[in-house]
Amino acid sequence: MSFEGFTTPDFDALTVPGLEPRMEAIISRIRPKLETLGTELAPFLSALCGEEMFPHVAKHARRTVNPPNDTWVAWAASKRGYKALPHFQVGMFSTHLFIIFAVIYESPNKSVFANYLDKQAAQIKKTIPDGFYWSLDHMSPGGTLHQEADAKQLKAWAEQLKTVKKSEALCGLRLDRNDPLVSDGTQLIRTVQETFQTLLPLYKNAF
Repeated sequence: MSFEGFTTPDFDALTVPGLEPRMEAIISRIRPKLETLGTELAPFLSALCGEEMFPHVAKHARRTVNPPNDTWVAWAASKRGYKALPHFQVGMFSTHLFIIFAVIYESPNKSVFANYLDKQAAQIKKTIPDGFYWSLDHMSPGGTLHQEADAKQLKAWAEQLKTVKKSEALCGLRLDRNDPLVSDGTQLIRTVQETFQTLLPLYKNAF
């Protein structure tokens, strides 16, 4: 199965009421595409990062009441899991697709990345494209555009990463669900690859 991109019914699956019905919609509609994307991009990311990168599709196994608002595939340098490591993700809320680098609250690498973000804020401000965004909470669909964050703001986020246990760092690209790129599998894979190349310095400096 080659990757064909995401369509309107895929995004609508994330608005189905109820935990079990929504999980059924995610499993039937979205998960096969995420698994295909994970497999297709693993060799590219392994070459890019200089180490084997393994895909992990979200299972949402801990949920017992509230249905997930988003779902994703993550790549990390461990076959066992990704949450404790800096990683890359492609995923979706009902409104948009996201292509990101992430260090989430469970990772001991948060402090490493926070020090890098603090010391290199001015350089990061110059090298990350204006259209990318930052978030400190992977559960939230929102974020701050890079063009709206100066070096002082990046340093403030670094301090928050160091001091607030639940804080996280996510950076990358968002594509509206109606963007033609999203439904074009070939073009979307190319965009994901280009985005991960741009984000590689963040990943490398999180260790």
